[in-house]
Amino acid sequence: MKPKLKVWVVFRDGVKLGDGRAHLLELIDELGSIQKAVGRLGMSYRSAWGYLRELEDAAGFQFLERKQGAGPRSGTRLTRRGKAFLGRYWRFRTRLDKAVAGAFKRSFDRE
Repeated sequence: MKPKLKVWVVFRDGVKLGDGRAHLLELIDELGSIQKAVGRLGMSYRSAWGYLRELEDAAGFQFLERKQGAGPRSGTRLTRRGKAFLGRYWRFRTRLDKAVAGAFKRSFDRE
């Protein structure tokens, strides 16, 4: 038995960022392509693109930037601000997981 916690950061207009969408952003950065990332995740390009536009509008900054050309620095990548935000999100998530694990242990390990 273990706890499971779903967490979202909710921006204005109800736009949410949780683990799944954070992973999407990281995969886009890793692969350099929205299309490759959604293909790997089995998502529709259209819905991912719409979400990314909504997220940037709600957050008030760009998460992604496109660089034209060929080579390892071209393609779609996270902006510095996007990387920083995701870093804060994962640190927040890790702290929550530790707090939940402790509360769970205190509540259920007494049996």
